[in-house]
Amino acid sequence: MKISLLIGILFCSTLLACGKKNDERFIFFLHNRFLEEHELNELHPEFGRTEYDEIIAKFKRGGLKVISEKRNGNVNAREYAIGIVNQIDSLTKNGTEPSKITVVGTSKGGYIAQYVSTLANNHDLNFVFIASFRNNDIQNIPEINYCGNILTIYEKSDSYGVSSMERKKISTCEIKNFKEIELNTGMGHGFLFKPLKEWIQPTIRWANGNYNVE
Repeated sequence: MKISLLIGILFCSTLLACGKKNDERFIFFLHNRFLEEHELNELHPEFGRTEYDEIIAKFKRGGLKVISEKRNGNVNAREYAIGIVNQIDSLTKNGTEPSKITVVGTSKGGYIAQYVSTLANNHDLNFVFIASFRNNDIQNIPEINYCGNILTIYEKSDSYGVSSMERKKISTCEIKNFKEIELNTGMGHGFLFKPLKEWIQPTIRWANGNYNVE
């Protein structure tokens, strides 16, 4: 995976040096399905362009080290998540505290992030699941088990705009911090195509260890 190079090359001169920088906080950003299957500047017929670069720029301005790549093709969510878990392991083995690592996913990226949460099984990692839960997920994806400090963000006018409290209730891992934010932008699923402050700001606060987001 290309993402395996990002930690060592883009963000640290070496993994060892990276591990010694204990104040650095990392975000793995996992984008939506539309961008996975289309070019960066292609327009969604309803929601327009996925503003991927602008979203990453907002996270960087929030003082976070961003690890991300544009996925290509219809990747398998669980298999892709295994690669992310391996990158998290590389960071933690070289001195980065799990509490300073956040996995953020929008739409399909949110489902990948849920698999990362399940497979990593580390209650100190941070996660933000955005527009990535439906009530029938409990039956259709029974293997998901939330683990970590978890923030979910959903839009009331979106078909994925429901609470995932039921998933939290049936998850067996310790969840120290859990918070849900319901947005009312009226933009449907299109809200995640743009770096709206409504979801970007609470995500940055969560990644910085502020679990009292509103």
